[in-house]
Amino acid sequence: MPGDDNDGVPLSPAVARYDHVLLDLDGCVWVGDDALDGAADAVAALREAGKGVAFFTNDVRHAPDHFVTKLWRLGFQASLDEVVTAGAALQFMLAERTDGGAAFVIGSQALVDHVADAGLRIVNNTEFATRADVVVVGVHDAFDYRELRIATQAVLRGAELMGATRDRTFPMPDGPWPGSGAVLAAVEAATGRRAERTVGKPEPDMYAAARDRLGEGRYLAVGDRLDTDVAGARLAGIDGALVLTGVTGRAEASAADPRPSHVADSLAALVLR
Repeated sequence: MPGDDNDGVPLSPAVARYDHVLLDLDGCVWVGDDALDGAADAVAALREAGKGVAFFTNDVRHAPDHFVTKLWRLGFQASLDEVVTAGAALQFMLAERTDGGAAFVIGSQALVDHVADAGLRIVNNTEFATRADVVVVGVHDAFDYRELRIATQAVLRGAELMGATRDRTFPMPDGPWPGSGAVLAAVEAATGRRAERTVGKPEPDMYAAARDRLGEGRYLAVGDRLDTDVAGARLAGIDGALVLTGVTGRAEASAADPRPSHVADSLAALVLR
């Protein structure tokens, strides 16, 4: 059972008292296509100790099954139900809309599929794109000026503006890459409008989804960003741990106000005794 003590499992005292651990992927479990040192051992130890585990990501470039496949490839056990993505949270939120409507999506095919599966009609690459009822903004490698132009025209004509996340960047081996928040900021700057809704961390949608899947208990959220991972945990009413393997350095962590519940050099340093 989650929360049971197991003296044979080498968990640190900081983590042992929690029932469930929510793990950010980028900058906490991996960077780019490489697992971070000791991360697989840390996740295995959490499972051996009976802790509930969920993997969180604001990355909307891929579908949830992509992350499951990647986790297994890098040495982690994972099921589809354990992966909570901003794209899936966006789909759930959009599906609650009763009016449906047409959507123009800046994003990968995975994000387009999430919006379509929520019941909206995709008008990308049609003459109706600038007349969309909703503009959904995420990041993808092929983002270009044409998409920015269409989104701008649709929003200025009255479309509702929604962002997948406000992440400015995400960590990669060669340095930070622009995130969905950077693309959203471009649309907001061009239209003079702020997005009515974003769903990725630090918003509550993903944390609610995790609680629905894992159940009651004491939660710890672990990530590498103060503005999303730690802030999101605080907004969700749970403890947040910061690891220094992503975008946040020790000086910034020390200056944070309020401070994270825990700060560690890595996921392994946080979890393993």
